[in-house]
Amino acid sequence: MTVVTAVAILVGVLALATVLGLALRSRTGRARTVVSAAPPSAARPEPDAASPSTTAHGLAPTETFGTRATLVQFSTPTCARCPGTRRQLDALAAQHAGVARLEIDVAERAEVATRYKVMQTPTVLLVDADRTVRTRFGGPPRPAELSAALAAVLQEEPA
Repeated sequence: MTVVTAVAILVGVLALATVLGLALRSRTGRARTVVSAAPPSAARPEPDAASPSTTAHGLAPTETFGTRATLVQFSTPTCARCPGTRRQLDALAAQHAGVARLEIDVAERAEVATRYKVMQTPTVLLVDADRTVRTRFGGPPRPAELSAALAAVLQEEPA
């Protein structure tokens, strides 16, 4: 192998790694809608074991949820970005009456990680008053997207 070929291969590998890294970074913290709008209570189906990741029923005691919305953070003890996300969610919850933050350690509750398909920490779920998962964020949420998603949930009439 010549020096030119080796350099060309090295440059190609570095370019590919850069493109993949930028693609992954662009997806981190983006909002992904789980349930677009809350249906009326009468039309709301009961929690179904076949699709448990769309509801937060049984995730934690009822009194730990907010009356209007809950920001659920899945974290682990070794997560480097979780403390910053915790502060971000606490600050946002403090700005809105009836909004709570709930943290779940997936290292202690592996069944929850499986149920909600948590592939990275932090993962944040925005849950409405009826405990329907409305929005999901993989990685630290982008502040503007998180605020917009929360505002949309808070503007809806309670069921």
